[in-house]
Amino acid sequence: MQTLKKKSRTFDPEETADIRKELERMVTSDLYNTESSFTANDTQYPDNLIPFLDKHMNYLNAHPSLEVSKYIANLRLMTRIR
Repeated sequence: MQTLKKKSRTFDPEETADIRKELERMVTSDLYNTESSFTANDTQYPDNLIPFLDKHMNYLNAHPSLEVSKYIANLRLMTRIR
């Protein structure tokens, strides 16, 4: 019986750098709520807090059908402090 394997996205290094740079800009800005959030993975994150940047890079890698520019635009809207 064949099992389905979840595909993951592999970015080229330049695209990864651009995405990281944009997410880092959001983290350093006071305009966005970029607090770390809870994760059950205590082996990789001993304090059970996953940083904003890691969380969203992992999400983008796990969902290859997403358009990165739209995802980041929506992320800006959702995390904007009003």
